[in-house]
Amino acid sequence: MEKFTGVDYFDTCSLLSEEELLVRDSVREFVSAEVIPIIEQYNRRSEFPRQLISKMGELGVFGATLPQEYGCAGLNNVSYGLMMQELERGDSSIRSFASVQSALVMYPIFTFGSQQQKEKWLPELASGNKIGCFGLTEPDFGSNPAGMLSRAEVVQGGYKLSGAKMWITNGTIADVAVVWAKLDGQINGFLVEKGMPGFSAPEMKGKHSLKASVTSELVFEDVFIPEENRLPAASGLKSPLMCLNQARYGIAWGVVGAMMACYEAALNYSKSRIQFGKPIAAYQMTQEKLVYILTEITKAQLMNLSLGRMKDKGTLKHTQVSMAKRNNCEKALEIARISREILGANGILDEYPVMRHAANLESVKTYEGTHEMHTLIIGEDITGFSAFE
Repeated sequence: MEKFTGVDYFDTCSLLSEEELLVRDSVREFVSAEVIPIIEQYNRRSEFPRQLISKMGELGVFGATLPQEYGCAGLNNVSYGLMMQELERGDSSIRSFASVQSALVMYPIFTFGSQQQKEKWLPELASGNKIGCFGLTEPDFGSNPAGMLSRAEVVQGGYKLSGAKMWITNGTIADVAVVWAKLDGQINGFLVEKGMPGFSAPEMKGKHSLKASVTSELVFEDVFIPEENRLPAASGLKSPLMCLNQARYGIAWGVVGAMMACYEAALNYSKSRIQFGKPIAAYQMTQEKLVYILTEITKAQLMNLSLGRMKDKGTLKHTQVSMAKRNNCEKALEIARISREILGANGILDEYPVMRHAANLESVKTYEGTHEMHTLIIGEDITGFSAFE
């Protein structure tokens, strides 16, 4: 196994603390040793490598920024971002699993949950003993979650939940789902547990993207939810949007890992591929492509580091997260496509990671807010005018 040394043209490593470097290198080594050797097989089979879950738990990946009293690592946000970056160098599916577990399940339980809910779920989720998912998107409501049709109504001892969710990462294998539904017209959060009567989570098949990820529907047919399973501090659309902001932050970091994997593959290939008597790396057009890729990686790294420092200081705005998610996802997909061009016909083979990353990034660019939605979020912030309607 060849050691991955990273891509760091502007020496951003010098801006990281010893702890941040240690965290990054630990996850980097895990990905090189445990993820990259097997991920193509699992991608072919459209199967998630579940044996990695407990190992990621041991690394402290899940809920990495949450307090140690709940079995979490208590790290800063830059360290968490670096974890997501390294996981996505392996595959977007692996990073997506960690993002959902951390930002969309553990974060809302920690932020909106009761003390009993935190003590019950957070240690189990942190270790990977339990798996979670997040149910917001519906078949007819993606970019407009406020229009959701899922409903909860008060019954004796709790609530009756009905509705459906779509495109849910981890849904079929999850032990608990953080589900958002309208109660008396107001969006509330509920913890729906595996095995509750009327709750099913069929897996969605036939994907050409995120093939090594479990993507599911969630179906609620008059599911009884006990009172203690409602998130008491969650109220209104702002609550799930706060969760999405956490996830978008991790995505902004994660896709840089995919960028680095594609760049490394394209650079190494270009040095060894001989055409017209010399390596294609010696031709101006190839060098232009490689320089463009490296420049975009460097810009994304610097943006992410500033983003993480602001998040740790508590000065970060959600619109800044939107800009990083929007830019980095767009550039990562573009980089994957340019890297495929450099590899020529070989670029479509799974001997190389580029086409897999390109297919995954088609989804990553779309989920947790499309490119267009983030454009309008930033546009409203800078002009003061909402263009959503």
